[in-house]
Amino acid sequence: MAERDEPGVIGRRVQKLRVDRGLTQRQLAEPTYTPAYVSTLEAGRVRPSDDALRHIAGRLGVDFEELATGRPAHLGTDLRLRLTEAQRALATGAAEDAARQYAALLAEAGRHALVEEQATALLGLGECGIDTGDLTTARAHFERAEARLADAPLTARVPALRGRAVTHYLAGELRYAVYLLESTLDELNRGGLHDPDALLLLYASAIGPYMDMGAHARAAQAAELALALAPQVGDPPLVARMHRSVARTLLAEGRIAEADASLAKASELYRQLQLRTELANCHWMRGYVCAQNGELDRAEDELRQAQSMLDAQRAALYSSQVAVELADVLHRRGRSDEAAALLHRVLGDLSSERGAVHSAAAHRLLGIIAEDARDTEAAEEHYVRALSLLERAGAAGDLADLCRLLGDLLRRTGRTEAALDAYRTGLGHRTAPGTTT
Repeated sequence: MAERDEPGVIGRRVQKLRVDRGLTQRQLAEPTYTPAYVSTLEAGRVRPSDDALRHIAGRLGVDFEELATGRPAHLGTDLRLRLTEAQRALATGAAEDAARQYAALLAEAGRHALVEEQATALLGLGECGIDTGDLTTARAHFERAEARLADAPLTARVPALRGRAVTHYLAGELRYAVYLLESTLDELNRGGLHDPDALLLLYASAIGPYMDMGAHARAAQAAELALALAPQVGDPPLVARMHRSVARTLLAEGRIAEADASLAKASELYRQLQLRTELANCHWMRGYVCAQNGELDRAEDELRQAQSMLDAQRAALYSSQVAVELADVLHRRGRSDEAAALLHRVLGDLSSERGAVHSAAAHRLLGIIAEDARDTEAAEEHYVRALSLLERAGAAGDLADLCRLLGDLLRRTGRTEAALDAYRTGLGHRTAPGTTT
């Protein structure tokens, strides 16, 4: 049970309930206590024992916890049941509907000072923000969730920390995202907190930033570790739905502890269902590695599997990023028209604020395709737009490579001085293979 209210608050509550029911202090007290004791209790001058509160609750016809804390009976369990409903909506792609549910639950949990339920609702709102691309609002929700859990173990705070890191990554702030993820992993390992779920979340979330920074070996290692940790469940939505139904039945029968246990199982299964986005990122990484090794058939299969998983989760932003990698593979397989059509379709989901590095990669590849088609004007336009996006994101390896492409184009069209400027700009950045495509 949650910590009970102060004696004065309990006393006023007892008095109001007694008056509302038309009882005298003697009627409330008998046969165990005296009217004087009830009077002292109502005045807030005594801290009632659990036995006294149970006696008074029974006489008033209310639940003991409601009398001690002011919260309706079974409120916590009811909120947790509704939180799993919101979690189901989010896990099945209905982010806007889930956001409305989470917002209502956050307000209700706040009114009753239910800290864990507030944190859960805030985490849900943050995930909804990521799914809908509202990164600033999502980050604020994750920060508030982390603050609510300030006194909880690190493993409980991992989802909020990971959420913050993802919002920074998607906004193009790669180094800070990696710092958040790696420092959390280091802290878990130093403290001996080898929690598989927490580690899976962190490793899987690190893959994208590692790739975009050119740390391919670390990205590949993180992907394999995440896949090794991935939970094996047959049909999470079906099993979770069963646990929710069982919880409702148990709750109706007053079997609160058993209902809470069923809700915990349902919540875990929905969380695992959401992990499909993380596991899709692992297939994305495998596809990328295969493409770098020239295994284009396998690369296309892995990337299409990743995109299919992300589309099923309606994770539009991630799906658009995978599409850029897939377009590169298609181009290298001689299907440039198909690649260009795919890139034009997804560019609307990418911008300097949402997926800056992959937006730049899309323009870079469109520039290459335009060059192949002898459309130098379009190629230059795409290269320049890509350069602007990469400078903002600080993707050094891609910047150096792009400046070389732009310089070569300018040199071939007779603009030697401009070409030299582009080469010099490229030399100012760390020379490394392209971090995407």
